[in-house]
Amino acid sequence: MTANEKTLKTFETRLRQMILRFQELKKENKDLYAEVENGKKEIAALKSKLEQQQYDYDSLKMARMIEITDGNLDGAKDRLSKLIRDVNKCIAILSDEK
Repeated sequence: MTANEKTLKTFETRLRQMILRFQELKKENKDLYAEVENGKKEIAALKSKLEQQQYDYDSLKMARMIEITDGNLDGAKDRLSKLIRDVNKCIAILSDEK
């Protein structure tokens, strides 16, 4: 084997190695792009879920505020009615003393 043939054989071997490595990297690149795309889809789904959860939370918070307000309103009405009865009793007692 001459020096040129040996050099040519070495070049051919290196070229085949580079082609194999290129094919491996091409497949890896494709897999990574698919993984990134799946990640983007998952992020979009999670953002949508987060927005829905935030909306639900805000709705529940508003409902709770209304519930508390209604409860306090009823309680306030009851206390006010009791105060009015007490005042009326006091007025009745004062009227009887005259």
